[in-house]
Amino acid sequence: MLNQYLNRIIKGDSIEVLKKLPDNSVDLIFADPPYNLQLQGELWRPNQTKVDAVNNEWDKFTSFQVYDKFCEEWLKECRRVLKKDGTIWVIGSYHNIFRIGKIMQDIGFWVLNDILWIKTNPMPNFKGTRFNNAHETLIWASKDKDSRYTFHYKTMKAFNDDLQLRSDWYIPICNDKKRIKDKQGNKVHPTQKPEALLYRIIISTSNPGDIVLDPFMGSGTTGAIAKKLGRKFIGIEKEDDYIKVANERIANAKPYVNHTLKYPFEAKKPKVLFGNLIESGFIKAGEKLFSKNRKFQSEVLANGTIVLNDISGSIHSVSAKTLGKTSNNGWTFWYVERDNNLKSIDELRDEYAKKYITLRGK
Repeated sequence: MLNQYLNRIIKGDSIEVLKKLPDNSVDLIFADPPYNLQLQGELWRPNQTKVDAVNNEWDKFTSFQVYDKFCEEWLKECRRVLKKDGTIWVIGSYHNIFRIGKIMQDIGFWVLNDILWIKTNPMPNFKGTRFNNAHETLIWASKDKDSRYTFHYKTMKAFNDDLQLRSDWYIPICNDKKRIKDKQGNKVHPTQKPEALLYRIIISTSNPGDIVLDPFMGSGTTGAIAKKLGRKFIGIEKEDDYIKVANERIANAKPYVNHTLKYPFEAKKPKVLFGNLIESGFIKAGEKLFSKNRKFQSEVLANGTIVLNDISGSIHSVSAKTLGKTSNNGWTFWYVERDNNLKSIDELRDEYAKKYITLRGK
């Protein structure tokens, strides 16, 4: 049933189309709903040129109550179609994001982060009556608090030059070169999101082959980036002009080669016991283990434990007690002497896994 919707933009009202999707069927949702900006009249620059603001009918609601009801309906459907371990991203401004956040928590979503998209080139505040509004807020949430959601922490740390990726993302808004325009030079969509924003969301919180749903597809940024990153997508949009542009944009998107989409940093170490290394001869009973700086030296016993002075136990507990900690990873703490150089026992674990676990799997 789901296949008929994959890699397509479905024309229609988001709530009505969402109702047709199966329960627990999508891995990731990115939602850029109407913001209900409540604009009063036209906005002009100091040079008397008119600002191309968001005054479309789809962004207009008669009251906060009507807007809240609309958001509750589409969010409930999104939660229904989201897999147990899936996550949702919702973007908004001060006009609507706080109302949406409350609704999300009320219906069962578990908030993981709020991300600030800091616009490095924001539109000025032409009236000079408020601070320059230079950011939008994204809420990232799992289906519930027990979800085993996808987050490529190690990869995103490497992405950020080996520093934890923070919750403030400095990304420019779409400028003239990246803004999609019609033949008359007008913006096709007033709230087109930058590709860099969707790239970061999709690559950090989904896997190749996952299904990404965008219930307000607009100009197709989500679909284009999902295609590039080897994900499937489902888009929902009711405006014909947007659908036409989005389909052309997605058709022109070129997927990355499969092997470049892997996450080697996230690969879990094989299940190898320290005792496996002893019984297989990778490490011998009576051999010495050293800390990297050779400050600490322990001895390996035949039963798979190690001894350092009057401390004995596993590679983990002995390293922890030596450091005065409650716990420590012994695999990365201890080294053995090989060819007059120290070699991490973690490397020996990998060698053991390649030799024995790979053969076992054949």
